[in-house]
Amino acid sequence: MDLTMCGLLVEKAEEMARLYATHRDWTTVEEIWFNEKRDGRSTRGSSRKIYRVLSSRFKTASSVLPSISTLPSIFEKCETDRDKAQVLYFYLIEDDPLVRYTIHRYANRIVRNGVAGLDFTQESVERILTEFHYEDGDEFDYAESTTRRWGEGLRSVMRNIGVLETQQTLEGKIPNIGTAPLLVASGYSWETHGDDWFSQPTGWLYLFQPEQYWDSLAERLSGHPSWEASGLHGNLRLQPVGDTYGWAEPREGNA
Repeated sequence: MDLTMCGLLVEKAEEMARLYATHRDWTTVEEIWFNEKRDGRSTRGSSRKIYRVLSSRFKTASSVLPSISTLPSIFEKCETDRDKAQVLYFYLIEDDPLVRYTIHRYANRIVRNGVAGLDFTQESVERILTEFHYEDGDEFDYAESTTRRWGEGLRSVMRNIGVLETQQTLEGKIPNIGTAPLLVASGYSWETHGDDWFSQPTGWLYLFQPEQYWDSLAERLSGHPSWEASGLHGNLRLQPVGDTYGWAEPREGNA
């Protein structure tokens, strides 16, 4: 239930990624984080919770996403905070099974119902959570107050990535996707599904892009030098040129 403690926290996550890219050692990052109070929290206990949650998202990231050492250079390519949030969003999905399950269910709604499926009322979120089962068969079973905080955390993430507009908004919209998050979402899809990724672009669906948007996204992607398009008889094939995340160069320097 880590989402009850913090959402994406873009600025803090960016700071942590920059520290890691510089030192390449989590022990050093942790020492600097607390000794220099990079978190800005008043109590060490709350600061430790935030550090644990954010660092976990980076430490557990698999090869389907860009390495943590490349994140600072990716952030430099982002045009807005929303772009950065959309990149960090994939690390949250990979780290948190409950978030991934919920987002997957919303992605299915997008496929069936388009933007009408983006209902983020607490009641709608809780209906999805009650259908979640752990690997051992146990059901989702948390106190009402905890479940409500989790829903608030999810809506916070949705505001960060441009799905919800305001604190009061509960009905989502299709978010605009910048170039950097488009490359990450496409790379995530490619690394997850390989050659067949374009028939079911998971990364695009997790950013709530319905099928009528795919041609436009494909055109943007094929126009980037790190991707190429090919195909016969209308069967479009999109794939990275070289390494999937070769466009994201690791950044060196002092924190």
